[in-house]
Amino acid sequence: MPPPRIPPIHCLLSFEALARLRSVTLAAEELSVTPSAVSHRMRQLESQLGVRLFARGDFALTADGAAYLAHVRQGLQALQQLPGSATRTGAPTRLRLAVTPTFSREILLPKLALFRHAYPEVELIMQVAIPLSNVKAEEADLEVRYGTGPYADVEQVCVLRDEVCPVCSPDYFNEAGPFNGFDTAEVVSRARLIRSPLEPWGTWFRACGINLAEPRSGGTQFNDVGLLLDAAAAGFGVALARLRLAQSWLDTGRLLRLSARVVPSPQHHFLCWKPGTLERWECAAFVEWLKSTLARQS
Repeated sequence: MPPPRIPPIHCLLSFEALARLRSVTLAAEELSVTPSAVSHRMRQLESQLGVRLFARGDFALTADGAAYLAHVRQGLQALQQLPGSATRTGAPTRLRLAVTPTFSREILLPKLALFRHAYPEVELIMQVAIPLSNVKAEEADLEVRYGTGPYADVEQVCVLRDEVCPVCSPDYFNEAGPFNGFDTAEVVSRARLIRSPLEPWGTWFRACGINLAEPRSGGTQFNDVGLLLDAAAAGFGVALARLRLAQSWLDTGRLLRLSARVVPSPQHHFLCWKPGTLERWECAAFVEWLKSTLARQS
């Protein structure tokens, strides 16, 4: 069997430009060709690959297109290197990533080996970003932000949405329960509510029609999701938990759900970057990898 035919370089250049600029006209201007030439090259590339690369008229990528784009950018970056330049400099390709703590521990790190195996030449430098405040110790190429979005100062993609539900430890449930769905003011008022600005109780109250104000005092307050869940597991009271972030606490029985109801959280996790960052292949590769990885988990 003959080896697979490599697509023409002009098709790959057109694909990368069109995926980045999302405009046939702009891609044509950048490549100094006509818009019809860009369109023809895309048809030629899709025909040779046997897959659709773009999903809609706004040039959003299909899953196949997103995966292929990362490889194309990596290949184009390699072709731009002068012969022997990597050997002479010995410099690794560094990617600086700022990540919120619990997202990093529960969502990113368990999957990060897959990225490292796919891109062993990329050296990840990770630091903590503070949720809601968008504060980090130093500048980063890519940053995970937690909040309602969108953010005016950066380009972004929402990588994780979640649902919330009240949880507590088995010991606290035996001490203060049962709570019978935790969906009435009478039941909620019997519990010690653990507070957090990251997931206000008002989200749950509104969904259940509970006429209670956001608790402002009493109980304990935490500004980290992991600490919030650890406090609930230690018997501090009832926490409003993001279920995907709390999965390991629930799987091990450290926490119990108090209701079958789930409520969409208004807060999401966004992967953000400054304009122009994705022209670096390693940044574009990480964005596409994280999007596709978390999409498969949803």
